[in-house]
Amino acid sequence: MDALVIGAGPAGLMAAEALAAVGHKVLVAEAKPSPARKFLMAGKSGLNITHAGANFNAAFDAPWLAPMLHDFGPSQVQEWCRDLGQELFTGSSGRVFPVAMKASPLLRAWLGRLSGAGVDLRTRWRWTGFEGENFAFDTPDGRVAVKPTVTVLALGGASWARLGSDAAWVPMLESRGVKVTPFQPANMGFGIDWSAHMARHFGQPIKGAALCLSNGPRERGEFVVSAKGLEGGGIYAISRDLRQGASLHLDLMPDLAPETIRTRLAKGRRGDSVSARLRKLGLSPVAVALVQEWGRPLPDDLAILLKALPVPLAGPRPLDEAISSAGGIAQEALTEGLELRALSRVFVCGEMLDWEAPTGGYLLTACLATGLWAGRAAA
Repeated sequence: MDALVIGAGPAGLMAAEALAAVGHKVLVAEAKPSPARKFLMAGKSGLNITHAGANFNAAFDAPWLAPMLHDFGPSQVQEWCRDLGQELFTGSSGRVFPVAMKASPLLRAWLGRLSGAGVDLRTRWRWTGFEGENFAFDTPDGRVAVKPTVTVLALGGASWARLGSDAAWVPMLESRGVKVTPFQPANMGFGIDWSAHMARHFGQPIKGAALCLSNGPRERGEFVVSAKGLEGGGIYAISRDLRQGASLHLDLMPDLAPETIRTRLAKGRRGDSVSARLRKLGLSPVAVALVQEWGRPLPDDLAILLKALPVPLAGPRPLDEAISSAGGIAQEALTEGLELRALSRVFVCGEMLDWEAPTGGYLLTACLATGLWAGRAAA
């Protein structure tokens, strides 16, 4: 064995492909019984592999990823998918999906190509730490220690522990002097302390609203009222700002001026209840319920409330419920080739690194790009 890759998610498999492409003998060690479990879960509702919109790099909070995203950005990801026999289409939002929609056909083709290149994938190999210069594993055949020439770590972040991203690697690397920024939830929902009256609306979406942040940005996006709070794409898109303390208001009628709303309200019949007046404006039952939940005591000028309904968030949902995580190995702990300064010939990639991006294909593209970058540097 020339090279060891620990972790068989998208970043690790891409690193293995880069190493094998130049003739190295590669062993991929995966703790779970099968590879790429989080990748497969992400594809259950449609695998959003990348994003073809403008200003791709602007979605990331880590400018230092720019060279990696330039080398393997949206266009290269799409070409790579097609080379694996997966036809793609681009949605109206710029999100790119395989025609098959699921992750499994792409993964099967990829694993077949890696196997053909001589990559040795070992499942149920859980890394347990260092034994001197060796990497120690618990395996189905007992304790194993290996000493590769180079190693690429692709162990994931700290969300969805049941799929493998459990951050168990943090103390192992910190004990060797690697700086790790504490993990926080990213692309997550937010808690709400609901009254009992809201229970019948759980699971219902809010469509067409604008989410307005106290620090300026305004996002149009759908989200869902759940028993735990608010979740969905519209919330995930602003989750970083909300986690950092921005307050949130909803504009439930973003395409109408307050004067227009007042005029329409005035046309209602005398004696109509507030709920009836709001429904006649075109608000859905769940949107009406939110107004009554958060707007009491209701003001005389309902138009102002509908344009800026305050949302009493109770904080982000826990890390293990988040789609991804912020934090990880700090940039200053790495060389330009993603080699750990504290551990010679050990490279890292994927969600282990300290970067954050929204959903929409950005996360997967960055995992693939950093895996390729680390694999090439290791090779």
